[in-house]
Amino acid sequence: MEETKGGIKMQELIKKYNINLEELEKEQIKLAKGLEIKDKIDFNLAETFGAIDNTFIGNKLLSCIIVCNRDMEIIDKTYAIERVKFPYIPGFRNYREMPTMVSAYDKLNEKPDLIFVNSGGIIHPRLGLASHFGLALSVPTIGISNSAIDCEIKDNIIYRNNKKVGRLLLSKEGSNPLYISPGNLISVDSAYDVCKLMIQFPHKNPEPLHLASKYTKEVRRELV
Repeated sequence: MEETKGGIKMQELIKKYNINLEELEKEQIKLAKGLEIKDKIDFNLAETFGAIDNTFIGNKLLSCIIVCNRDMEIIDKTYAIERVKFPYIPGFRNYREMPTMVSAYDKLNEKPDLIFVNSGGIIHPRLGLASHFGLALSVPTIGISNSAIDCEIKDNIIYRNNKKVGRLLLSKEGSNPLYISPGNLISVDSAYDVCKLMIQFPHKNPEPLHLASKYTKEVRRELV
């Protein structure tokens, strides 16, 4: 993720962009109350799986999204690239990346039954990017991340304030585990089960995310 450059202090950055973090925190907490952490469908019957991957090119964000079938064959893919209008502030990634992600999703001809997002879901203290994305689109989402803030882990179960919010998945021997959490419209256990099912050796991430990352690299080479 892009870092603040030139030694600009965070408070100066907030002032420059006229950002009210307190109001944004309240908005995140309010939006999180609308999440449904339960299965919208029987995911054993899901036919299409999406994944979205983001990368920065200068002051622009490139969001690439793919949709594949159960055989992991890509049936639709597209991307959006837009100028970033919100600075990098820890905990508020949503406001920086969501607009471009939604633009990419809206360009799809084939809408997936489920989307993997390379970010946290409900393991976020307020509203993870995977949750915000799923909430905005009313689509089931799963968050995949490499860590969790202020969470406890017992027997590979991730807890926040004694509430089960995710599970660890050791998808590749010798690698750090994935932190799996539901974004929206899927349960903790179903999110884990789907991710585990989608792992294809030797890749660490669920296959749709691997395909999205590969597509991002192809698009980036064309644009740069």
